[in-house]
Amino acid sequence: MMKQLALILCITIGSIQLGIAQDDPVLFTVGDHPVHVSEFDYIYKKTNGSKADYSEQSLQEYLDLYVNFKLKVQEARAMELDQVPALQQELAGYRQQLANTYLMDRQVMERLIQEAYERSQKDVDISHILISVGQNASPQDTLEAFDLAMELKAQLDRGADFSELAVKHSTDPSAKVNEGRIGYISVLQFPGFYAIENAAYNTPVNDVSHPVRTHLGYHLVKVNATRPARGEVEAAHILVRVKDKSEEPKAQAKINEAYRELTDGAKFAEIAKKYSEDQNTAPIGGYLGVFGIRKYETAFEDAVFNLEKDGDFSRPFHSSLGWHIIQRISKKENLSYEEAKRRLKIKIRNDNRFQMAQDKLVAGIKAEAKFKENSDIKDAFMNGLGADFLTYQWKKPAKGLDATLFMIGGKEVLVEDFVNYLMKNAGQRVRMARSGNDLKTAFTSLYEKFVNSQCIAYEESQLENKYPDFKALMREYEEGILLFEATKQQVWDKASQDSVGLVAFYNNNKKNYTWNKRARVSTYSISNGSVDLAPKIRKLAKKNPPAKVLAAINTDVELLTVTEGVFEAGQNEAVDKLNWKRGMVSTAIPDGSDLMIIKIEEVMKPKPKTLAESRGYVVADFQDFLEKKWVADLKSKYEVKINDDVFKGLVK
Repeated sequence: MMKQLALILCITIGSIQLGIAQDDPVLFTVGDHPVHVSEFDYIYKKTNGSKADYSEQSLQEYLDLYVNFKLKVQEARAMELDQVPALQQELAGYRQQLANTYLMDRQVMERLIQEAYERSQKDVDISHILISVGQNASPQDTLEAFDLAMELKAQLDRGADFSELAVKHSTDPSAKVNEGRIGYISVLQFPGFYAIENAAYNTPVNDVSHPVRTHLGYHLVKVNATRPARGEVEAAHILVRVKDKSEEPKAQAKINEAYRELTDGAKFAEIAKKYSEDQNTAPIGGYLGVFGIRKYETAFEDAVFNLEKDGDFSRPFHSSLGWHIIQRISKKENLSYEEAKRRLKIKIRNDNRFQMAQDKLVAGIKAEAKFKENSDIKDAFMNGLGADFLTYQWKKPAKGLDATLFMIGGKEVLVEDFVNYLMKNAGQRVRMARSGNDLKTAFTSLYEKFVNSQCIAYEESQLENKYPDFKALMREYEEGILLFEATKQQVWDKASQDSVGLVAFYNNNKKNYTWNKRARVSTYSISNGSVDLAPKIRKLAKKNPPAKVLAAINTDVELLTVTEGVFEAGQNEAVDKLNWKRGMVSTAIPDGSDLMIIKIEEVMKPKPKTLAESRGYVVADFQDFLEKKWVADLKSKYEVKINDDVFKGLVK
């Protein structure tokens, strides 16, 4: 906990304005370390928020705090704590965690969340034509599918009817019935079909997209219409099933009777239990839960989203199952960006768009870092593999390990690096074989993953050079670790280990550790069923100790309990209300559904606390004493120079 607090303090105090301009003067120096106005101004505003009034008093108070912080960090470096392996390892762990968050969350995830949120404000009505081709299809088959998709796109551009082409050419089985019409969709509704979503949200109404690729093949997407997003609704329904036309009259009569009772004021849940033939929801009042678009058929969806107010219910309407009445329980309002962010993040991580965004990030890294592959070496290595490559029996090759597999950012990545990766991920090789992948497919997949990991690792190594804010964050983590360790050694450990010093500090400050006036009391608790005994218990308590009172009352069963305690003045409201005299007994006091009676057994005068009684307070004060002494020593050790003119320039 103390380490977390130290890190938080450092990150709060140690954050700096990014980029120091040439006209950014030095506010103060600690030894030879300068602190510029931009750094101080940024952290002053960040820490004080709306209270950052730039008054001289406020600025001076914060300047004193910040100088002390910098003195401690300076001393930590002088103690060579930045050279301690355990602390270096801890910092490296923070760096890896921060780098992962920085690259993926800030450069990939944040953009995807923003995009998804913007799309969630609109529903899009689409149709599609699918030209099937497998992900691992031959280049010839893939090209034939793409050429057909392009030919159909050309026909559509010339005015061909989309529905006719869908019926004739689409390999989606449903196209024969719905003419390719999917209907309204929303963002993240079809995991794995990010390409179709992109086409839906980026194509104008009545236009058809260029062919887009999914794992099913090539799609042509037509946008039929858009509307404000319907969002989600909480609802309940009544269902009267119709299996064939002969049941229609009876079903209509039943649903109409249910509707009549509802309009007469009957509760929806009760009518659902009485009439609904949906065995899953009828016992719970027809409750369907919360849902959005595309969960139910269009007639059902339209009926509930057209209801204007919570509690409203529809007229009877027909669906493929029979007759319904639906009630709107609540309408879920559109969330703000910050409210929706976490929910969207979870969905995005489980969608192929995240991998696609990562691939795009890696492509950018390759281009910037001048990635160059030695394809001859890669192919030779792959061709030299045997069937045992896809088993746990595969051994590390004896030759060719020092050959360069590829270059990234001027750094050579050797065959041996890839081999070590393959040995470490033997389980992946075996699982790919069990999934039916041949050696070449498995090798290609593993090689791509290795290259991607090397690209990400390279980019992480460049974060300090490319991104000043990342460099600043790492400095904050480093100073936080140093501050914690230095304070631990100079203050916390000394306070807990220096028993002689602690006793001396206590003896010099005894007056600060005293008991106020205290009362030792007995509290009698009377259960709800025995409150009529209160007068008798009070009378007994006046003249007898607790043991005799209990013996007199609890003859057969336990009707009364008693607790004893010592309270300082101001510590217990009920005790404070009594006249503090020995033997004083309160009236019966309500205690929830029970009663209690309090007796003052003894009144104790103020007196000094022993070290044992006040140890927690003494240790905390001793730590404060040691820290102040430490800071005073540091101010003697390191010269602190304040630029008064610069400081006065900050005052408003």
